[in-house]
Amino acid sequence: MAGRADKTVDNAKGAAGRAPVVAALDLGQSKVACFIMKPDGVRHADRTIRVAGASHVQSRGVKGGAIVSMDDAAQAIGHAVERAERAAGAPVSGVVVTTAIGQMASHRVQARVSLGANPVGDADLARAIAMALAQGRLPNRRPIHVLPIAWSVDGARGVHDPRAMHGGSLGLDLLVVSMAESAFSSLSHCLELAHLDLQGVVAAPMVSSLAALEDDEMDLGAVCIDMGGGSTSAAVWGGRSLLHIESLNVGGDHVTADIARGLSTSRAGAERLKTLHGSAMASANEDREMLEAPPRGEDPSSGPVIVPRAMLKTVIAPRVEETLELLRDRLRNAGVGLEPGAGLVLTGGASQLNGVRELAVRVFDRPVRLGKPQRAPHLADAASGPAFCSAAGILLRAAYGPREAVSARKLMSRQITAADAPRVHQGNLVARAAGWLRENL
Repeated sequence: MAGRADKTVDNAKGAAGRAPVVAALDLGQSKVACFIMKPDGVRHADRTIRVAGASHVQSRGVKGGAIVSMDDAAQAIGHAVERAERAAGAPVSGVVVTTAIGQMASHRVQARVSLGANPVGDADLARAIAMALAQGRLPNRRPIHVLPIAWSVDGARGVHDPRAMHGGSLGLDLLVVSMAESAFSSLSHCLELAHLDLQGVVAAPMVSSLAALEDDEMDLGAVCIDMGGGSTSAAVWGGRSLLHIESLNVGGDHVTADIARGLSTSRAGAERLKTLHGSAMASANEDREMLEAPPRGEDPSSGPVIVPRAMLKTVIAPRVEETLELLRDRLRNAGVGLEPGAGLVLTGGASQLNGVRELAVRVFDRPVRLGKPQRAPHLADAASGPAFCSAAGILLRAAYGPREAVSARKLMSRQITAADAPRVHQGNLVARAAGWLRENL
């Protein structure tokens, strides 16, 4: 890892006076992926990006929604980043991470402030955000996103930009997405071992949404479900705002483990069966088609495991269906209502299993499609599938937002308080406006 440290120092020196590269790291239970974007990779004309370097390696040290081996995870991270650096021809000093660890969840906080005789201004918006943050204390949790959902003036909801409006009160719905503080500390330490700065942590379904959803889907309502190796998570959108985050510590690797147990084969053999022949739905001739897998253990006298393909489906389908049903029920219990016709978009490596889309249609009773990082059109085929939506989404977020009410630097450094609300300085309108307001309202 010494080479990694040397590159970091050199990059820090060379980055002075110019826009830095942006590095996205997807740390999962199955793979570690790294995407790098140079400053000229932002294509404002069509709101796309160009990825300068992409890589992925097999994950190590991550299991059950936690980092279980710091050294192994740091090594896997270092290898993924170094490969992406070579492909991009540019070193990086820090990364923005999306990961399944930490039991990510969201909750809403509301605030209402009184208004004077003057129209709503930036100072009023900052006061409302500060009041919401004062109510949003999360013991043993680290906020990673703070996003305004909607404003209201005198109870009239659905206001996108309340500035210049008149009224007696200003209301705000704020969404706070958080992860376990212990998991954040472990992740931060792991990045230190890999000689990388942790520049931010983002929720996988949120950034996957930025890569896979159309603008109309975010506006009219949609759910983006990210199906990874160790977790399944969902982001609910409506009115161009992120409304809810839900996460389950169940993913594609659990399907692999079920196959290994059910068919008495090795995990490697189970993964191969799942990838090549697995399906969550019935297929033609599956009763007559026989599959072969290596036996569990190292007994040379043991012959291969031979099972009908139909047996594979009887193992896969219940696990996938149970996961989707649990996610559906969690979303219902959260009170997140979807408009009729609002669709689902599946991302993540586990979404590519045959029959998953059809099973999701049956469970959720609404249209379902597979999502790809469509706003990164120049990706190589090996990095352009649903499994890479979250990595691409980090870069799209850096380029186009949404910007958040609290900066990533503050979120990474400490628990947020009312003092972390956007500050409004005296001066002309441009000087007084908070940056995130200028860019998003």
